[in-house]
Amino acid sequence: MESELGPAHDLLRWSETLAGIARTGLGFTSSLYERERFEEVLKVAAEMQVAATSPAPVTATLVQEWMATVGEGVAGYVTPKAAVGAVVGNDRGEILLVQRADSGVWLYPTGWADVGYSPAEVAVKEVHEETGIRCVPERLIAVLDGLRLGFSRIPLYSLVFHCRMVGGELRAHPLECADVGWFVEEALPQPMAGASRWAPAAFAAIRGEPVEVVFDPPR
Repeated sequence: MESELGPAHDLLRWSETLAGIARTGLGFTSSLYERERFEEVLKVAAEMQVAATSPAPVTATLVQEWMATVGEGVAGYVTPKAAVGAVVGNDRGEILLVQRADSGVWLYPTGWADVGYSPAEVAVKEVHEETGIRCVPERLIAVLDGLRLGFSRIPLYSLVFHCRMVGGELRAHPLECADVGWFVEEALPQPMAGASRWAPAAFAAIRGEPVEVVFDPPR
């Protein structure tokens, strides 16, 4: 689908997405064959950016800049990763929850932020991939520290959107989710990650009530 900003903007976005995927692959693989393939993807991404940009950068220069960032963040500085979650409600006032296949813990659909997508786009994508449900983001309702609430053993900040269901059929992702379902506030499944912090705001948003953005106060 072409964006409202036009084809050049789409090319730039796709270029950054491909470059992000390739750099991630280069950062994790030790296979020479796979490295060659990811480097080819970087060259394609650079050519896309050259085609979309005026004045155009040099393809080789872009590839060199991207290659220089493989496997690196800010040198010596460890920072939390960014994740995006989605509180999805239906017309019965129920919330959509998934049981993580790796931990058995129940939580709203959530996933790592992907290069080339806005946070709201990640929310929509994760919901559909994990549950088969299509949704529309309505508002940001929480910014949470995943470590503090037991979401993850990896340091992460989670941006949580309230979303409205608009279609789709319920199905659990075969690899990421052990189960998926709709639940009322009085009968949430267990074990549940950090529900005391996010559930009141989540169900208030589902009921259409005004909600202040939830965040972890300073300790």
